Amino acid sequence: MKNNRLERLRKQFDDYYIDALLVTNDKNIFYLTGFPLMAGDGALLVTRDQAVMVTDDRYATALQDFDNDEVVGVITRDYYGAVNKLCAGMNIDVMGFENTVSFEVYDILNDLMAADIVPCAAMVESLRAVKDDNEITALRKAAELQSAGYQHLLEIVHPGMSERQVALELDYWMKSHGAQKASFDTIVASGENSAKPHATVTDRQLQAGDMVTVDFGYYVDGYTADMTRTFAIGNPGEQMRQVYQLVNQAREKVIAAAKPGIHGDALDHAGRFLINDAGYEKEFQHGMGHGIGLSIHELPLSYGPGRDDVVVEPNQVITVEPGIYVPSVGGVRIEDDILITEDGAQRLTTAGTDLVVLDAK
Repeated sequence: MKNNRLERLRKQFDDYYIDALLVTNDKNIFYLTGFPLMAGDGALLVTRDQAVMVTDDRYATALQDFDNDEVVGVITRDYYGAVNKLCAGMNIDVMGFENTVSFEVYDILNDLMAADIVPCAAMVESLRAVKDDNEITALRKAAELQSAGYQHLLEIVHPGMSERQVALELDYWMKSHGAQKASFDTIVASGENSAKPHATVTDRQLQAGDMVTVDFGYYVDGYTADMTRTFAIGNPGEQMRQVYQLVNQAREKVIAAAKPGIHGDALDHAGRFLINDAGYEKEFQHGMGHGIGLSIHELPLSYGPGRDDVVVEPNQVITVEPGIYVPSVGGVRIEDDILITEDGAQRLTTAGTDLVVLDAK
């Protein structure tokens, strides 16, 4: 049975006027082959009829055990010298390479390759944007585990805990229940810190009146969910309660509007107009969401104002994460992962979205 992902990649070759593509991004190599090559440990050369994994002897045994008769391995410490020889032996005149390579790798290729080399943008990433059934199953599992992890936090968090302690408790629970690792540094932002969209964890202790934002992502079966919830420690005050309801309504509006064919700016506007009309336009300055999958940010990398170029497709999995951040007061962000279906969208995140107020004692 042909590897459908490799075949779909090859169908793009004519559009880029290339005979082969050198894949160096480890996530893209895994997506195309299923082989877990670590970043910097080699490359995958995809031609019109072959796929060759070029790596070193640390992976020799793993390649022998690798059950994929469409991918052959070349063991060497001279990765790009081997790629040059392969291209010469297969009469490759033009080789594409991912335009995300470091300048060091580009300099090596430019100096070494006898074939012409052409930078190519997002060839594999565009394939990754639309998920198959197995990927959707993994993403759903990841989202459900994160929802359970958040529920665990609500049961143990109390005033006097530090942001760092909350993050460590979450990390331990997630990994103890099947998560492989975090896909980014967990955000736990309390009180005034919650007014910073990308706050870093500190030793600040949670206290009465705080809004607390927790933003986290964990890999399950190789795929990562992305979830944010905000809760209160005791009474957060009327303004923050109103802000919470506004953000939650904006999230609901975006999910209700999500469907195949909608443009990124229109999807964003479905929720942003509520926040703007309430006078918080300056307090919501980031995009409405992004794609997720093997990486925490995948195509579409962002959708928001001015992103008419983004068009939502069936079987994409994207985040919806409106927020309002009031300086010196606090902030609220609520983020769900949703699957775009044939006629709408389905929430993968199962955690509730009503404001949770924990005991301040």
